[in-house]
Amino acid sequence: MTLRHRIVAGGLALVSASAFAAGEAALLTKEEMAAAVRTDDFSIPTPAELMAALNKQGKLDWSAKFRAPIATNYPSRAQLALNLGTLVADGFIAVEAEDAQQVKNLGKDIMSLVKNLGASNEVMMRGSSITDFAERKQWDQLQEELEATQNEVKSSMIDKKDADLIPLVTVGGWMRGTEAITTYLADHYSEGGAKILRQPAIVSYLNQKLDALPDKMRDDPKVKATRVKLIEMEQLIAFPRDKAPSKEDVQKLGALAQELVKEIARKETK
Repeated sequence: MTLRHRIVAGGLALVSASAFAAGEAALLTKEEMAAAVRTDDFSIPTPAELMAALNKQGKLDWSAKFRAPIATNYPSRAQLALNLGTLVADGFIAVEAEDAQQVKNLGKDIMSLVKNLGASNEVMMRGSSITDFAERKQWDQLQEELEATQNEVKSSMIDKKDADLIPLVTVGGWMRGTEAITTYLADHYSEGGAKILRQPAIVSYLNQKLDALPDKMRDDPKVKATRVKLIEMEQLIAFPRDKAPSKEDVQKLGALAQELVKEIARKETK
């Protein structure tokens, strides 16, 4: 089974996340669970899974969700980690759009940011693989390479005693993926599509991980902004299981995610 097919199956993790919140068993196969990124004992949908869940509603113009290039050099390691997550999500969006040049551009930016985080040479070698797969338009392999890059960066963080940065990478990727699908749903509202936004257990878990960060990192301005926005988003995502959020609530959720992604990428001026 190709990664793209696994991702479509794994997208069910997005819907089943509500089962965690309700205390019910998550009815996922071993294969579906394997497609999710695991953080401790909790499955967090990857940006690709978020997009796959929405793709079930019909063919989307993912190129409309590209954004302008962001900086790759920030003074704060916390901000670097947050933006790494958003850039990897951008990579998944570019793969969904099947835009080889955009993938190559993002691959360079990801590697530049990774270098500033002090990642290992093994991680840096992923950059050439991303370019090669993009030139050959091997989209399934690109999905795998982006996931492998993110996972190797996280492993490198553990090796370098930087494990506290891992939740920030996860939050950044989840936030950018959520921004992309939510702003799309705000413009193309449907109850079926809106229901996939129900993720209260995930947002609660991410909030807990940020609350558990060391004081200095938790007080980073970008981490503070992230914590505030996640709390606001949790209220909008925790709608009843048998109902869809209104178009207005979807618009509010999209606006919150969009504001945070922009704030994460903004460089502080002295």
